[in-house]
Amino acid sequence: MTEKSLTLGGGCFWCLEALFQRLEGVLQVTPGYAGGDTENPTYRKVCSGNTGHAEVIQITYDPDTISLNDLLEFFFHAHDPTTLNRQGNDVGTQYRSTIMPVSPEQTTLVQAELDQAAGKFEEPIVTTIEPLETFYPAEAYHHDYYNQHQSAPYCAFVISPKLEKLRDRLKDK
Repeated sequence: MTEKSLTLGGGCFWCLEALFQRLEGVLQVTPGYAGGDTENPTYRKVCSGNTGHAEVIQITYDPDTISLNDLLEFFFHAHDPTTLNRQGNDVGTQYRSTIMPVSPEQTTLVQAELDQAAGKFEEPIVTTIEPLETFYPAEAYHHDYYNQHQSAPYCAFVISPKLEKLRDRLKDK
């Protein structure tokens, strides 16, 4: 099996991690930071909005089971790609909607999917395409956060409803 990776940002990484973990063909989801200019950023520094980093997830997937296009289509439904630097109550450049390709070929595919998705939203998509330079895994306590803290308020009121919508969407396929 040939594994591939994709790095995405779309609000809090806890939420995206929980959603993408549930897709068949996704082998691993790692929350972290990318797109900034501070080496070895910490959660506290990234939350300050001064590092340039976004909260992202790095997805390792099996392309024989799930395609890049399927992952990107799901991404555009998993968050609101039309809000600039914001997802719900999470506000700041660290919560921007971004796709970080790892190669020119992946950039071409990402751009095509973004162009196609643009016709499905009433407002313009503000998702950026930023080449992935360095990915910094988040601190260990952020990994698998939803699965370990489902009763925490953010998980219960923000992530759980999104997971319900995901379950409904997957049933329809």
